[in-house]
Amino acid sequence: MLSRFKTPTLQSLCVTLKLKLFSTNTKNTHQKLPTFPTLYKIPAKYRPQAILQAQEVLTDYFHNTRSLPFTFAEYIGKNSRFSLLGLVSKVPFSRTCFPNSIQRFLRYHPINEFEFFFESIGINHVDISPMLHTNKCFLSEDSKVFDATCALACFGFPWNKLGILYKGQVSIFSKEPCELRYRLSLFEQYGFGNVAVIGICLAFPHVLGGTSGFLDEIDMLFDDLKRVFLDFDLASDVEGNVDAWFEICRKVAIFYELGCEKGKIGELMGRNKSIFVDYSEEVLAQKIGFFCRLGVRKAEVGLLVLLKPEILSFDLEDRVISTVGFLKHFGMGVNKLKLTAQTYQYVMGRNRIANVPHVLRSLDLSEWFFDRLKNGGHGLLGSYVIGSVEDFDEDYAEQLQKIQASRTPVYTRRKLSFLHGIGFGENKLTMKVLSQLHGPGVELQERFDCLLCGGVNFSTLCRMLSVSPKILNQKAQILEQKIKFLFLDMGLSQDELCAFPACLCYDLEKRIMPRCQFHRWLREQDWCPYEYSLASIVATSDKMFMDRISDIHPDAPKKWFDCFLKEKHSTVAKVGV
Repeated sequence: MLSRFKTPTLQSLCVTLKLKLFSTNTKNTHQKLPTFPTLYKIPAKYRPQAILQAQEVLTDYFHNTRSLPFTFAEYIGKNSRFSLLGLVSKVPFSRTCFPNSIQRFLRYHPINEFEFFFESIGINHVDISPMLHTNKCFLSEDSKVFDATCALACFGFPWNKLGILYKGQVSIFSKEPCELRYRLSLFEQYGFGNVAVIGICLAFPHVLGGTSGFLDEIDMLFDDLKRVFLDFDLASDVEGNVDAWFEICRKVAIFYELGCEKGKIGELMGRNKSIFVDYSEEVLAQKIGFFCRLGVRKAEVGLLVLLKPEILSFDLEDRVISTVGFLKHFGMGVNKLKLTAQTYQYVMGRNRIANVPHVLRSLDLSEWFFDRLKNGGHGLLGSYVIGSVEDFDEDYAEQLQKIQASRTPVYTRRKLSFLHGIGFGENKLTMKVLSQLHGPGVELQERFDCLLCGGVNFSTLCRMLSVSPKILNQKAQILEQKIKFLFLDMGLSQDELCAFPACLCYDLEKRIMPRCQFHRWLREQDWCPYEYSLASIVATSDKMFMDRISDIHPDAPKKWFDCFLKEKHSTVAKVGV
């Protein structure tokens, strides 16, 4: 095991490590920016000096008091700024003897060393709290974590990027240093250099933390990487630093995250290596996300991009489309196009091409469209151009001008963007739906997503919303409860709900639940020969409801009051208490 105490051998390793780290670009990406503790007790002109002094004292504390090698102590001291400021804010400031004050504070107020350590390896301070031990505050109390960190750092991993490994595969830090060194040496045997292995491990943490049962999977991954980087020479396009290797490996990882099979796509990626050179990870993820929003299998999206890489060059964000013109451009027949336009009038009109995936899902045509892309029609996505006045809706434009002149144009435009985002086109029906929606666009999206997660089909939900927009004027939690009751408890089908979407506007406890349960009880007792529709059960007035159940059976009203209505009132009362 790599010792935490200073030895001549370890010191020589540390010198080598320091040279490696200072020669490597160690910018930390994808990190939240925390709000730092304020140092209002320290005059502004003395704060930089006070922070430097605190870093030196902290480094000295870890090196001399806690017996950590100086290089590692220095990295903890200089890369834990948030925790350090928290410490500094607790120490009374003195211009002449502030370092002594910090030393005295540390002597009588033990710090949680793990907090400083985790932040120093690149973990955001806001994520650290759940990682801290309840009964351990010294690194020596969990030496395996620090020993593994030292082993990785001595191999060349940038200290402030080791948090990527910790968050990605925490089991790495429970392994013996000799095991980690052995596994890293195996990766080098595939033909990769030290820097490349580090970048690969940061992008695929499981290769270091996986058990022996995952060795075959790891072997298939490295076969793919060897094919891409060495056989097809993608490595020549990668700068010789950890950040560049990590970045390009992250782009490769996107395709495995989509579900593409390891060991099967190496040659395909190699033949289309320009994908990983020409596009940043953010742009690549955004372009792939466009096709994932079609609701098809993500693995198929990954294969589509690898087989037809030119689709990544198309503008999938800003172009304007006409729904009818776009479908016609992709080969939809005249009769089918006419029927679609009549059935889904709220989707017709113009929209942004960025919203096309949801336009097609609202039309229930996403599979048709994706098949066209796979079977050679992908070029049509780039060649489509809308006519200057094609599908221009004057009523929509007039309403849009009124929104711009209103007191809350930004608020209303965000709600309108939500509707366009789920597939509603620029038409007067969309404006009618907009006028009945209440709540910010973000909350409307949350409520819509809640219904999708509850099991409502995308196209069905859009149709329901076009008929009864007010279903989204309630909290997501309430919608979730209603959907769960209707689908799971009552066994309702989507078609039945779509026939009467306004059902979701009624109170669950006082109307939907007691009436649906009572109707089911009547059927179970063979008192009711008919299967009433959801609208007949829920929407009927109290007087008509009582008249109906009286006609069904003379004892039904008494049963309703004694068992269902009273029981429900009792439940509501208990909730109120």
